[in-house]
Amino acid sequence: MAELKLEENEEQLVKEVRAILDSQDQAERELFENRINCIYNLGKVVSSYPSVRESTILQGTLRDEQQLLNALCSFGSASRLLYVPSRVVLTRSFLVAKFQAFSMISILIKEHKDFINPLRNIMNSIIHTLMTEEVYFSCLDDPDFTHDIKMSVAHDLITLWDSGTDPRLVQHLPSLDALWTARDKSPPAFGTMTGSSELIRITIDLGDDWQEFLVDHTSIDETRWALEEFLFGLSYEEIRNLRSRLVSSGITAVGHEEVRSHLGEKPAYGIVKSTDYRAVYDFYVGRRDTAIFRQRSHASGPHRTLEEIYLKYRIARE
Repeated sequence: MAELKLEENEEQLVKEVRAILDSQDQAERELFENRINCIYNLGKVVSSYPSVRESTILQGTLRDEQQLLNALCSFGSASRLLYVPSRVVLTRSFLVAKFQAFSMISILIKEHKDFINPLRNIMNSIIHTLMTEEVYFSCLDDPDFTHDIKMSVAHDLITLWDSGTDPRLVQHLPSLDALWTARDKSPPAFGTMTGSSELIRITIDLGDDWQEFLVDHTSIDETRWALEEFLFGLSYEEIRNLRSRLVSSGITAVGHEEVRSHLGEKPAYGIVKSTDYRAVYDFYVGRRDTAIFRQRSHASGPHRTLEEIYLKYRIARE
């Protein structure tokens, strides 16, 4: 059974940071060492729990991996928390603790610019792992996915929970990271609110898989709406409201600072700041929860996030 611990690149960064802090404030060095030791100890505690693949007999009833696979494919998302093994919940806590530890490190060594990209890669990887787990759950709820695909996704989830990663996740993380990096390089310009300039800018920085996805999916209303939410950082309802106001006022374009004055209300989603990696996850969760609400209330607009649609597209192609 694999033990939860820091990845090789994470260990190397910790080693380099330790060398820097040796010559700095002693209190900060102690804070750093305490937090890293907490991560090590938490990993050991989580790893002491039985593997999710382990077979046990409780009161004469067999509990094994196959039963967990079947359960994941059968019960709804709202009831999963108390049904999944303890190790699953603890593994997620380990990821959150690790993210917060490296977030603290980024503050301690903020003057050392060479660490910006390595830290960004580590924290983005954690955020996207959490997001991908959410998408996997969404796949299990998708009526368009066959039972075989759902069983494959459930198997990937078990692998992720047992070892901290899985082969499919390794393939998809670079795509998610590239998508967010492209968005970060091309913040919303609004303008005519068509999204064409933003879409062109992020498409240039992405590969053939993304372009094939656009060809196959942008004629679908839900994908187009989800893409607009992702590009503009506004909800489907806000975008529709803003476009209506522009037309009624005879305005052909709108600037970044004017958007809120036209909407005149609290934004549905927070601003995604490139300096706060948590905002990426917050933005995803906000769009996901709003999409779920639309789906349950049969309201117009995207019923899935762009990340869900994109990753499901990649999974289905496999």
